[in-house]
Amino acid sequence: QVQLVESGGGLVQPGGSLRLSCAASGFTFSSSVMYWYRQAPGKERELVASITSISGITNYADSVKGRFTISRDNAKNTVYLQMNSLRPEDTAVYYCKSRNRWSGSEYWGQGTQVTVSS
Repeated sequence: QVQLVESGGGLVQPGGSLRLSCAASGFTFSSSVMYWYRQAPGKERELVASITSISGITNYADSVKGRFTISRDNAKNTVYLQMNSLRPEDTAVYYCKSRNRWSGSEYWGQGTQVTVSS
């Protein structure tokens, strides 16, 4: 059974930090490109960051460059999103997604809420 389980969300003040985790099971994590997306109320889901399966090449949305860092631990089947210098506009539900680099199969997690507010 495929599972992607996000954790680490919560309420944080502007300028603060959070570290999201996404634990994967039921598929070949090391062969999957991993993504973090977010969706704010009333807005479309947007891509935040991605990391390739083996080489670990990363990409970021312009809005988070220099503040967020995506990383992965293939031994633990986990992808992370370190979020620093958080802003109110970062408030959203954050989702992780996997995409198998060979088959193209995609899976989504259930999401974790991040709220940035004073």
